[in-house]
Amino acid sequence: MNCILLAKNAKSIRDPQQITHIKEILNAKVGDSLTIGEIGGNIGKATISHINNREILLTDIRLDKKPPAKLDVTVVLALPRPKVLRRLIMDMTSLGVNTLIIVNSYRTQKSYWQSPLLERIDEFIFEGLQQTIDTVPMAIEFKKRFKPFVEDEFPALLLDKKTQGEQSRAVIAHPYAVQSWKSYTKETMPKVLCIGAEGGWIDYEVNLLCQHGCTSVSLGERILRTETVVNVLLGQWLEK
Repeated sequence: MNCILLAKNAKSIRDPQQITHIKEILNAKVGDSLTIGEIGGNIGKATISHINNREILLTDIRLDKKPPAKLDVTVVLALPRPKVLRRLIMDMTSLGVNTLIIVNSYRTQKSYWQSPLLERIDEFIFEGLQQTIDTVPMAIEFKKRFKPFVEDEFPALLLDKKTQGEQSRAVIAHPYAVQSWKSYTKETMPKVLCIGAEGGWIDYEVNLLCQHGCTSVSLGERILRTETVVNVLLGQWLEK
């Protein structure tokens, strides 16, 4: 935790994990300063005025720094194994993804949708925010029906809010694509990234997405883990 996230107007810390981190990892004591953030608000500093095993009281709270700007990008992700999803959500939160849309795919096992880990999404976002010193959660949507989502909702993701004109700024990561990610990004950065889970997208899914505005791009001949693809694609966004 590089930042302790607190509810609006909070003047104490009562979360057991946060208290343990402050006492055992930071070795903080009365009089020490903490980096804090108000959920959905600013980032700043506070001083510990009292500390015990159940509560840490804060004083001199100063929230005077805005959170980092989000990347203007939406990630469409085929639901992976739940344990992988936890890591991906934390990574994408840390990298500053604005919106994550989790979709069903042919290679997504039905049991993944019943995983109790899906009910802990907010917890994983919270972890990512504290890691990267951010306060604004990324928006998450779930779409269990792939074809209706692509045909009825996906095109709207490509609309430019200023001109209301459709823009071809969406890519689907596919190892067998002819065009490379490097050559594509020489001209433009996509607004939407479509990333498959383990095993990737099937041809039908690739073709359907391409019919509705996607460009298929490759990161090379190697078959990469989903986490690696996410970090490679979004890492270039951070350099822009």
